[in-house]
Amino acid sequence: MKPLCPGTSNLRTPELHVKTCPGCGATVEIFSDETSAKCPTCLTVIYREIESCARWCRHAEECLGAELYARVVGDSEKKLD
Repeated sequence: MKPLCPGTSNLRTPELHVKTCPGCGATVEIFSDETSAKCPTCLTVIYREIESCARWCRHAEECLGAELYARVVGDSEKKLD
């Protein structure tokens, strides 16, 4: 078994982040493995850029697993479209 990359620890063990909704000022909780969350008050979508090596590392899919890799890379590509 390969040791896991420390660069993906915030994706494998998500941490809670609190953001302020730009639409209404409410508190929005978003985890470190999510790229977006909806404000519970006004339903504005809040985005969070995932800073991770998953976007460029050739071992990222193996390190994260196929499901998490697809979610992280797929979500960031959708945002760029």
